[in-house]
Amino acid sequence: MDTNKNKKLLKEFYEVIFQEHDLDAIDRFMHDDYIQHNPDADQGKAGFLEFHVNFFKAIPDHRADINMITADGNLVFVYNTITGTHTGEGFLNYPATGNKIKYDVVDMFRVEKGKLAEHWDVADTRALFTQVGGLKEIKF
Repeated sequence: MDTNKNKKLLKEFYEVIFQEHDLDAIDRFMHDDYIQHNPDADQGKAGFLEFHVNFFKAIPDHRADINMITADGNLVFVYNTITGTHTGEGFLNYPATGNKIKYDVVDMFRVEKGKLAEHWDVADTRALFTQVGGLKEIKF
């Protein structure tokens, strides 16, 4: 396993998909039978595309910036911060709020034969759902 090559793949993936929103480039990065461990997205490349078409529609200025990236063999871990403005419909059926969003995510990917094969994530969904109106902010 070439960990530097795997990290480079993920850096390019984030730039092209999560910053430029070029979903037409997905074949370059992902296997068709991509395994998704996020319950909000369906399996496979098709599930990834469906989720992100709607996500980018709801948050058209969506951007994921990498804070840290590390790899261990064929596993790559990406700590990133997502920002944008919730101006459109589409994200899990929440109506547009016009709110700025900012939350952190750790994505874990398994790379196989130079493409993404599997994904897990841990996200600050409390911050996200509060910012899109799904949760009330609690002050202590």
